[in-house]
Amino acid sequence: MTKSIFSIFVIITFISCNNNMDTANNARKWPENVKPPKAEIQPHIRVVNDDSVADNYYWMIDYFTKGKDSTKVVGYLVAENKYLDTMMSGTKAMQEDLFKEMKARIKEKDESVPVFDNGYYYYTRTDDGKEYYKYCRKKSNLQAPEEVLLDVDDMAKGHAYFAVTGFNVSEDNKLMAYGVDEVSRREYTIYIKNLETGEIYKDAIPRTEGGSVWANDNKTLFYTSKNPVTLLSEKIKRHTMGTDAATDATVYEEEDKSNYIGVGKSKNRKYIIISSQATLSSEMKIIDADKPMSAFVSFQPRVKDVLYSIMPLEDKFLIRTNWNAKNFRLMECPIGKTEMSNWKEIIPHREDVLLADVEEFKNYIVLTERKDGLVKLRVRSLKDGAEHYIDFGEPAYFAEVGTNPEYNSSILRYGYTSLTTPNSTFDYDLATREKKLMKQQEVVGGYDPKQYVTERIYVTATDGTKVPVSIVYKKGLVKNGKAPLLLYGYGSYGASMDTYFSSTRLTLLNRGFVYAIAHIRGGQEMGRQWYLDGKLMKKKNTFTDFIDCGKYLVSAGYTSKEHLYAQGGSAGGLLMGAVVNMAPDLWHGVIAQVPFVDVVNTMLDESIPLTTNEFDEWGNPKNKDAYDYMKSYAPYENVEKKKYPNLLVTTGLHDSQVQYFEPAKWVAKLRAMKTDSNILLLHTNMEFGHGGASGRFDYLKDIALNYSFLFALEGISK
Repeated sequence: MTKSIFSIFVIITFISCNNNMDTANNARKWPENVKPPKAEIQPHIRVVNDDSVADNYYWMIDYFTKGKDSTKVVGYLVAENKYLDTMMSGTKAMQEDLFKEMKARIKEKDESVPVFDNGYYYYTRTDDGKEYYKYCRKKSNLQAPEEVLLDVDDMAKGHAYFAVTGFNVSEDNKLMAYGVDEVSRREYTIYIKNLETGEIYKDAIPRTEGGSVWANDNKTLFYTSKNPVTLLSEKIKRHTMGTDAATDATVYEEEDKSNYIGVGKSKNRKYIIISSQATLSSEMKIIDADKPMSAFVSFQPRVKDVLYSIMPLEDKFLIRTNWNAKNFRLMECPIGKTEMSNWKEIIPHREDVLLADVEEFKNYIVLTERKDGLVKLRVRSLKDGAEHYIDFGEPAYFAEVGTNPEYNSSILRYGYTSLTTPNSTFDYDLATREKKLMKQQEVVGGYDPKQYVTERIYVTATDGTKVPVSIVYKKGLVKNGKAPLLLYGYGSYGASMDTYFSSTRLTLLNRGFVYAIAHIRGGQEMGRQWYLDGKLMKKKNTFTDFIDCGKYLVSAGYTSKEHLYAQGGSAGGLLMGAVVNMAPDLWHGVIAQVPFVDVVNTMLDESIPLTTNEFDEWGNPKNKDAYDYMKSYAPYENVEKKKYPNLLVTTGLHDSQVQYFEPAKWVAKLRAMKTDSNILLLHTNMEFGHGGASGRFDYLKDIALNYSFLFALEGISK
């Protein structure tokens, strides 16, 4: 990701000499007298709970998703793209330079750290100039001949989008199942390859989640089937090699549309496990992996407001659960006596520690805990109960358990990073406590972490809550309010936005930007309650937390309103839409990526993918209380005649998570209502979906567009 060592030196030298220069009056001169597209108005009245609401752009949904002619809505999206191209025309050269700069930091010919599984070392490797990768293995040792299992570079030829997932090798190591998505709607077709002959069997299984599980007979495959309209994971099916997928038996069908389902295999390879989970409750069903034709049996029937997951050991099951334990606790039960009445506590609930995950081995378990917003890895011996924590040596970081498929191993693979530490892979001996760095992300062209500063601060929110904020910037920052700052946030689904290293972010930092992550409520950084306080009827805490963080960064001199920017995607895009409605004058510019902004209409339409799964997160607007609260913050509902900051909005035509029409409607309404002359741009990627481009480098073009937008507003031209 950089042009050359010389270019990096020039950029760094320029910024170090000009750090904190006031660029508000030097902003790029945008093209004048260019009229933005004007979306057609077709009045539509929504009546819910005796409340009538006019929606002038509802037709954008009808035309594309309801089987009607899509010419008009596609024409509008194309017109918006042309308008963006015109308005950003002065940045075209910069976008190309930024793309080359960021791409130059990536080591093109590279290889992942091999993972040992059932007699083979598995890894991926990338080649110079290639967008994808090769999935490979070596038998027994790393000196063995390489087997290329899938050449994704070759498979992706001729495709604008191509994603492969769910690599799954049979117990005899002879067959591999994998899922392919060629559209970017996260709807995969599973294929099966003979690893001895190279033959791709005719057993193509369409409309799946992509992942699968082999039974121990090496001929039976379990997978998750999706509804082709809503894309809900509705059924677990069983496929037998050599049969038509259309005849596959349904072994489980989920009746509760608010639940996500999946199927996996226990680490000790003894059980096939079906999981069904909503936000507030879950249920597991199991069979013996040696007996794939048997009926699945409930481990513990679902109980309201009880979540649990299971880990089979040799003589018992471990259960991580929030049963009478908001932050979760660890329990155990005998094999054959799995009902809740037989569960025995082994690690109790703690008010200040979230038990986030458990990784089991034959002789050890590794607990992922969160305390004070940081991840801690706790090792416990199953033989004598002795415990210790892995020492990371930094005050602010992110660590996570990596891929550890071998049940009998005593080596833990984990990942480590921070805002200044490149992604690192470690092997840790659970017995001797010896730590070995297996690989650290190489930043081509050179990178010196000592040239950057990280901070962890706590901002007092409106209601007195202390909200963590992680900050990184280049040395030499003067906190006089003149530096541009990009504040990132998400705050939904209990997803924790942890600190991590990004080589693309150096492009911002080296040009004088401060980068900050607001760990707002709705995530789970500070424990389960942190999540509960940012969902449903407490959702507005997410927005006010973010606004309070922005205000503090201004008051503390990190930046000023003239230089403060915000960014978020998906549910974080909802955050962006809410904060520009609630505090429009706080931000100079905002980037909203695939934003979930038409909350009420989407949650009313159960034919839209994932809607019913989301009721526990946002509420069901068919209920008046939920409707009224949702309507009070939904960005699309609350666009008003007032000034808004500069906005760049992005979406994908094939997005299955947040459909393209949400940001399109929002932008159309903003264009009609806003009273300012600030920039408003909509970019629709006509070939991709929610996650953007599938290639290794193509996604950098989107980042280059985003950065060019920020730099144009700041008057940064190089």
